[in-house]
Amino acid sequence: MTSPTSQDATAAVRDLLRDLVRIPSVNPRGAPGDGGETAVAVHVRDWLGRHGVRAELHEVLPGRCNVVAVVPGRDPAVVLLESHLDTVETDGMTVPPHDGGVHGGRLYGRGACDAKGPLAAFMLAAAELARGGPPPLTVVLAGVCDEEHAYRGVLRLLEWLADRRVVGALVGEPTGLVPATAHKGVVRYTVRTTGRPGHSSRPEEAVNAISLMAPVIAHLAATRPAVAPHPLLGPATRSVTRVRGGTGPNTIPGSCEVDIDRRTLPGEDPEAVWHQDRDELTALGTEVDPPFTVDPALDTPPGTPVVTALCDALAAHGRPHDIQGMPFGTDASKLARAGMPSVVFGPGSVTDAHAAAESVDLAEVGLAARIVVATVHETGRRLHRSAPDPAPPGEPLREGARLDIPSQGRRPCS
Repeated sequence: MTSPTSQDATAAVRDLLRDLVRIPSVNPRGAPGDGGETAVAVHVRDWLGRHGVRAELHEVLPGRCNVVAVVPGRDPAVVLLESHLDTVETDGMTVPPHDGGVHGGRLYGRGACDAKGPLAAFMLAAAELARGGPPPLTVVLAGVCDEEHAYRGVLRLLEWLADRRVVGALVGEPTGLVPATAHKGVVRYTVRTTGRPGHSSRPEEAVNAISLMAPVIAHLAATRPAVAPHPLLGPATRSVTRVRGGTGPNTIPGSCEVDIDRRTLPGEDPEAVWHQDRDELTALGTEVDPPFTVDPALDTPPGTPVVTALCDALAAHGRPHDIQGMPFGTDASKLARAGMPSVVFGPGSVTDAHAAAESVDLAEVGLAARIVVATVHETGRRLHRSAPDPAPPGEPLREGARLDIPSQGRRPCS
């Protein structure tokens, strides 16, 4: 069969990603329903099945599923390709959120960048690896639910992976095709002041809880966490992200609450961070609730085989390959804590994620898929130095190679 043209391959990328974006999958954040995650999972399963990759659904919560696919390799050791099915809300978008319109080589819509673009790249890579004969390592592709809220999808995936040896994981998020081996963690908690409500015409007989909170907010704005910056991530941060107080325009509020987002660095213990903040803020006359979100930081050693393999694949494709850190959290930190060396990688820029006109460069999605294929082969080679491998080390696939992966020239980092 004749290899398709680069235009055909680009169209295949466009069609796949557009189909994914056209399935709404807004995370319900605890509300009833699945927001569409399972519909995306079914589409992923069926698309992979048509391209020679067996996939199945794993229920995580009632009606909410992960999709997991396996490309058997010559070695049962696993390279994991993991991304997520859910998106954030569509409020305030300036483009149709689920049309998948294409303009100037970019596809627009909610999830195009975060993270259906990376998911599409992983699907294309899995199909290519399945077509080329058994890869050197077994490849598991997982599309998980609930990443944008409580990351229960990746926790369910960890249960399924418990009896498998995962030698490396690529976690699909928009990094601009740079390898990210570190990212911040987060501890989120609520701080409360309590006053005494009263009629606003007689404020002297009440105690205004919002007024009590004002110096606390000023203190938080004026202080920084006392921890040394990380070389890839910079400083730890602490921010007020929500304020709640008052019951009506003519009532002195008796209670005020603020939510705090504390971004942690590798090496910080989230529980110790919360205890330190609690002691600091209770001294200002507040109550501090236990955290409602705790997510660890990521700091994968740069010499890990999957990291060096990805860097070599990027270099072979003419891309920047110095490791970087990302300020946002991902599923990679949960995988790493379970002993799976993890690196965050994918097409698109975080500045386009969650944006009013979210979009991704289609050519970058295709290039990401080709880099992933090369990374899997190179990871296998590093683990089996003497084993023959049909793919040359780190070499880009030929122009327009096979069905779904378009070629891409050298480009600067996004």
